[in-house]
Amino acid sequence: MTALRLARGATGRTKILKFSGCYHGHTDSMLVQAGSGVAGIAAASSAGVTADCAHDTLVAPYNDFEAVSQLVAKHGADLAAIVTEPIAANMGIVSPEPKFLLHLREAADACGALLIFDEVITGFRLTFGGYSNLCRVKPDLTCLGKIIGGGMPIGALGGRGEIMDQLAPDGPVYQAGTLSGNPISVACGIKTLEVLRELNPYESLETRATQLITGIEAIHRDAGVPICLPREGHMFSIFFCETPPRNFDDVMATDKEMFPPFFGKMLEAGIYLPPSPFETSFLSIAHDDAAIERILDAWEQSIV
Repeated sequence: MTALRLARGATGRTKILKFSGCYHGHTDSMLVQAGSGVAGIAAASSAGVTADCAHDTLVAPYNDFEAVSQLVAKHGADLAAIVTEPIAANMGIVSPEPKFLLHLREAADACGALLIFDEVITGFRLTFGGYSNLCRVKPDLTCLGKIIGGGMPIGALGGRGEIMDQLAPDGPVYQAGTLSGNPISVACGIKTLEVLRELNPYESLETRATQLITGIEAIHRDAGVPICLPREGHMFSIFFCETPPRNFDDVMATDKEMFPPFFGKMLEAGIYLPPSPFETSFLSIAHDDAAIERILDAWEQSIV
């Protein structure tokens, strides 16, 4: 919400371009063809969102270079920002195609809009810092949350100095919150980041994920049940389909009906998966060899 307001305040423009299936919080203008918790709503939007609010939100399919170019060509003069998850992770994992994020950077630069990376999920999860450090595409603004508070309620926004200077009290863009700068959340976050920097668990987490995904794929080959497990680092998704989805329409075309009974069987076997085919799974440093084996044993029992 603050990032969008800041982008509009800094550019003097009104429209925002987002991608179907990506989720950026429940502020009204982002609940337009959103993913995650509202991905299953047939209207692809929430009741209570006004037509005027939705009017200023443009929506393109994720990974669709041509759709972005067409919308920028038509609305570029009034476009305040392009906002995206650099790895879509609220419709399950949908990875950016080669040069897609670079295309967004170039499209934003061409029309004078800002590029916003929503790294609430990807931030500090794949590397120490943002995914922008890995993909080598620099956004104008980055949104962070979750992990930087060590589980406590927190969010953060950062970006280029001349844009951030537009925030009050230095600039005209208002921002405030009851929990802003909450000392408990900030203390927990600082300690979490210190531990992350010291442990540097990213390589070992990826090794564990490879171990798990390889095992799951072997189970499905033996069972003759199609599955796609798109993965970024130790983030992965469960899609019952032949080929990995590249956008929200592809996700909706997967066999979603297989997931609820499979989830129930896994839960009975003692494994608590994310309770929706649109959610993303994450490994942690607590998942040792024994945990991986337990997951694979339960999976083999549950898929039949």
